[in-house]
Amino acid sequence: MFQKVGGIAYNKGLDKTLKLLNTLNNPHTGFKTIHVAGTNGKGSVSSMLAAIFQTAGYKTGLYTSPHLKDFKERIKINGNDIPEQFIIEFVAKMKPVFEEIKPSFFEMTVAMAFEYFLYEKVDIAIIEVGMGGKLDSTNIITPQLSIITNISFDHQEFLGDTIGKIAGEKAGIIKPGIPVIISENHPESRVVFENIAEYNLSPIHFTQDHFGCFYNPNNQKYEVLKDGKPYLDHLDCDLKGIYQTRNIPVVLNALEVLKDQYAISENHIRQGLQNASRISGLKGRWQVLANNPLTICDTGHNEAGIRLIVESLAKITYTKLYVVLGVLADKDTDKILPLFPKEARYIFCQPSIHRALAADILSKRAEKFQLFGEVIPDVNMAIKRANELADVKDLIFIGGSTFVVADIEGL
Repeated sequence: MFQKVGGIAYNKGLDKTLKLLNTLNNPHTGFKTIHVAGTNGKGSVSSMLAAIFQTAGYKTGLYTSPHLKDFKERIKINGNDIPEQFIIEFVAKMKPVFEEIKPSFFEMTVAMAFEYFLYEKVDIAIIEVGMGGKLDSTNIITPQLSIITNISFDHQEFLGDTIGKIAGEKAGIIKPGIPVIISENHPESRVVFENIAEYNLSPIHFTQDHFGCFYNPNNQKYEVLKDGKPYLDHLDCDLKGIYQTRNIPVVLNALEVLKDQYAISENHIRQGLQNASRISGLKGRWQVLANNPLTICDTGHNEAGIRLIVESLAKITYTKLYVVLGVLADKDTDKILPLFPKEARYIFCQPSIHRALAADILSKRAEKFQLFGEVIPDVNMAIKRANELADVKDLIFIGGSTFVVADIEGL
C-alpha cells in the first residue's frame, strides 16, 4: 500500500487494472466521468465539482485518495462513504482474481470504486488521479472532461525531475477528442499540454487565460472575474485558503465547458461551493480546528503546497506563530524547509506511519535553515504542547504531511 510503505507498492502500468476491470466486464464504461489530475488542488477541485453536481440533483460519485481516517472515505456517492458490506463482498468475490493478478492496493481500490459506481447507477463520477496521470490506474476511463490543476515537484522518482517531464506524465490523461482544462500557465508545461492536446485533437482551455479570482480575508468571500469583468461575486466556499483562488476558477471553467450537457445554475454553484467540504467530506484543507488560539491544519506537503501555506499564514494577524511540523522520509526537506518562517516556534513531530521522517532528524535538518523548537514525536502530544505555549492571540499551524493531519484526534 503506497500510503504506508511508499514506492515499493507502486505498479507502473495499466495492465493489471485492465485485467481486473475486464474480469468485472469493464464497469468504468457504464457511467460518465470527469478526470482530475495535478500536483496540488485536485482533491479540492474534485470535491467542489462533486458538491455542485450533487446540489444540482445529479447522483454523484467521488473517488479520491489517500484517505485520512477511514478507507471508506475514498469512494463516495452523494457525500456518503461506500458501505462496509459492499467492500467485504467485493473482496470476497474478487479474492481469487487478486491472488492470480496480484494488483496493488490502489488498483484493487480503483476497480472497487468503478464497480460500486456502476452498481449504484451514478449520473456522473468525479475521478481523482492517484499519482501522475499516464500510468495511473484511473487512466483507463474515457471522461467527458479532463482537468489538470497544476504542475509542481512531487514524486520525482516516478514522474520526472523537470516541470516538462512531470507535465508529460500528467498530460497522459488527455484523451482523443475530449476537452481538457489546464489550471495554470507555466511556459515549460504549457507547450507540453498544447502539443499533446493538438496530437489528440482535444480542445484545450487554459483557465488563467480567461479567469481570475481574489480572496477577501475580511469577509472570507471570493470574487471571480472572466476576461477582466465580474463573473461571480461574493462567492462563499467552505474550503478556505488563498489557494482556492486557483481551484475555484478551474471548477467554473469546467462547468462552462460542460454547460450544454448538464443543467447547473448559478444557485447550484453557490450552494455547492458554500457546502463543498460538508457535502464531500473533504478534510484537512486549511481547516480551522479552534479559534482561541486560532488553530489551522493543512495537508499541503510539497514545495508548491508549502509556498501557498506560508503565503496564507502571512495574511493572518497574530502575536506568535507555533508550527507543529512533521514530514515523510522521502520528501526533499532542503526544498521545503527554507520556505517556513524563521520567527515561528517549532514543535517537530512524526506521523504514525513507517514512511515518516524521525522528528529528531527533522529538527536537526530544520536547524540548518534557522528553524528552532522542540521535539515531541507524537502528533497529538505536539499539538497539546503548542496549546500550552500559545496565547489566545497566537496562531498554531499543523502540517507538513497529509499523515500528520490524519493523526489529529477528533478531525
